[in-house]
Amino acid sequence: MLDILAITGPIYLCIAAGFACVRWRIFDKADMRVLGRFVIQIAIPALLFNSLASRPLREVVHPGYLLAFAAGSVLVLLGALAFALKVQRKGLTESAYMAMGMSCSNSGYVGYPVMLLAFGPLAGVILALNLIVENLIKLPLLFTLADAGAHEGERLSLTQALRQTGARLVRNPMIVAILAGFVVALFDWQLPTVVARTVTLFSAASSGIALFVIGGTLVGLQVRGLRRQVALISAGKLLLHPLAVFGAVALLPLLGLPAVQGELRAAAVLSAAMPMLGIYPLLAQRHGFEGFTAAALLATTVASFFTLSAILWLMRHSAGWLG
Repeated sequence: MLDILAITGPIYLCIAAGFACVRWRIFDKADMRVLGRFVIQIAIPALLFNSLASRPLREVVHPGYLLAFAAGSVLVLLGALAFALKVQRKGLTESAYMAMGMSCSNSGYVGYPVMLLAFGPLAGVILALNLIVENLIKLPLLFTLADAGAHEGERLSLTQALRQTGARLVRNPMIVAILAGFVVALFDWQLPTVVARTVTLFSAASSGIALFVIGGTLVGLQVRGLRRQVALISAGKLLLHPLAVFGAVALLPLLGLPAVQGELRAAAVLSAAMPMLGIYPLLAQRHGFEGFTAAALLATTVASFFTLSAILWLMRHSAGWLG
């Protein structure tokens, strides 16, 4: 069990440090937004570019992983959406944010540090693969549904929503970094030493600051009065999502599709077991749903310490999953 805590312990100690620093007013909560912006706009794009550009293309293209992670995630997304719409009778916008909470992992702030401790240098490639699925499939679909629901009844609202989502995607620095990294890997270009070292310096800043920001943003969030909805989202994210991806990993070779190889099997399931996006409440804020999303983020992040530790323990004691 100590080897599992060696992976999860530093992650949650960094989160606790961020929480304590904001709670004790060493930092203001507004400072977390500035630090978070640095991570999203500079550090993680540098990390993604560095991870992809420094490897041959054959080492960063894993179709089996992309298929398994995308299939399991989309299955949970659609299931959560249908449940919220048909069973709970929620509106389309609120349903989209519930589905986002259950199917979109925090691959950067929490996922990357966990992968770094569990898989070493492979962590950057795993992050890039996860962000391809998040940013090219799940988030565009969910943003389009949320915007369409918010403008329900307006003419061409779906077209407008698609246009807004497309514009947001093109401006995303993480997508730009992934594409640039793939181009460098494809042509096997060697970056000038000064450029490569500069990118490495920025990418090294991503992990610790990201976790610190997560802790700081949790200060002041409350679950009171939203327990049922929060419990549903947390269970969907921490239990249903990894189970769905595990099922996809197992089914792909049986269907004659590319199998997920080696450590990437464990990485796909672990990626799905992460809590939801750290900016989940900020994304929902523009449609007025920051209340239940913030509560869900708090509950899921705290609970993920136990679920991630349990999943890592199971993998360590299952042949062929985690060495």
